[in-house]
Amino acid sequence: MFGSAIIVFRETLEAALIIGIIAAATHQVPGRNRWLIGGLVTGLAGAGLVAATTGIIAEVASGTGQELLNAAILGIAVLMLAWHNIWMTSHGRELATQARDTSREISDGAQESSVLLVIIALAVLREGSETALFLYGLAAADGQGVQSTFGGGLLGLGAGALVGWLLYAGLLKMPMRWFFDTTSALVLLLAAGMGATAAKFLIQADVLPSLMSPVWDSSAFLPQESILGTLLHGLTGYDARPAGMQLVFYGVVFLSILAGMKLAQGTHATK
Repeated sequence: MFGSAIIVFRETLEAALIIGIIAAATHQVPGRNRWLIGGLVTGLAGAGLVAATTGIIAEVASGTGQELLNAAILGIAVLMLAWHNIWMTSHGRELATQARDTSREISDGAQESSVLLVIIALAVLREGSETALFLYGLAAADGQGVQSTFGGGLLGLGAGALVGWLLYAGLLKMPMRWFFDTTSALVLLLAAGMGATAAKFLIQADVLPSLMSPVWDSSAFLPQESILGTLLHGLTGYDARPAGMQLVFYGVVFLSILAGMKLAQGTHATK
């Protein structure tokens, strides 16, 4: 039961952090709630489909099926988060100052909201599918009963969702002059971390070379499986034993999105 609780807590927390940051960053966007809920439902449906076909996915491509699936999901999520951050750089403060009239005055607000469905659905799909496969492996390896595994999963789900909600509530209470800079930085780190994690999955699937593995090992004083390590992994992509290729992906994604944000900011300032 404890093992399943820890697994579900870690996966739920990572999804909840993404949802909390994106929800806070777009709380002024008109109609965003229906897209957030739609993304959550879509992601859960996809994760349910993965859970129903767990045995097949685990054996696809000589055992690398889940790694390739995760890498593909993360790649799409990185693109969506990049687009979101660049869009918010030029439109975020407009949404804040015109919050009560944005549905009438900012015609492209609905387009921004629709992207939320994709981001949230991908986050929930990835973490949900990983949870299903991890629990499948845990039950097979340890012989845990369905009731014990389910009970631990519910406990982990509740704890992870609570931490994500606390992050969301804290962000909303920030002064507006800090709000957009903080949420943009968090989304930027999220995207870079996802890029690094995608590289890790591709390395595991023998699609990419590791370059050097590991570049360092910080697991002795900050294990990735610890609560703090899990939080840092969800927020920044922290890896206690990263490969060189992961750092390359992290840097490329981080700098590319940052350059796009600066360009969008400069273009908006000249208008």
